[in-house]
Amino acid sequence: MELLTTGITFFQKGGIVMYVLLLCSLFVFSIGIERAMYFRRMDSGRAFARDFYLALANNKWQKAEQLADHARGALADILFAVITKKPEARKNPSAYMEIQSGIALAKMRKRLYYLSVIVTMAPLLGLLGTISGMITSFSVFNLESGQATAITGGVGEALIATAMGLCVAIISLTVHAYFSQRIENIVTDMEQCFSMVETAAAECDGMNKEEAA
Repeated sequence: MELLTTGITFFQKGGIVMYVLLLCSLFVFSIGIERAMYFRRMDSGRAFARDFYLALANNKWQKAEQLADHARGALADILFAVITKKPEARKNPSAYMEIQSGIALAKMRKRLYYLSVIVTMAPLLGLLGTISGMITSFSVFNLESGQATAITGGVGEALIATAMGLCVAIISLTVHAYFSQRIENIVTDMEQCFSMVETAAAECDGMNKEEAA
């Protein structure tokens, strides 16, 4: 209880900027939770991509279809539509994979831009709070009173805003880096699986033409 009281006291001493930084931190946490839930639904996983790739590499189309059918996520849905030759993917599978993957990746990157904005903005807000506090500490009234302790104490309180801003920026940067890396992994998995689908389909068409001849 004492720790909570001390935290509230420090928060109030940081000035009005602390409330803005608090809103930023809540915004970062809400985005992180929302994106985590979204990725849980839409990320098919690296294990699926690896198993699917190996299945097609060994020309096991039925196994690949079963993997795509039972898996969740954007990549699995795209691959299942292409393998089963659904109407929307039958005419031009390559174009379909490219368009659908672009849409899926755009949805995954949604709201991540706000995190990068907060990474830049939070330290600036903290610095603004610190400067505002220092101006108050070094005001004419404090200098005339001759209370050095009051001045140094005011500077110490002003630095709270900078510390808060840096903490918010670090958290935001961590969340942004985590989801950016997951997107990079998904892009790699998509490129490998799409390339294997095109290669396997070309080989299958070639074998069918040879048999027909």
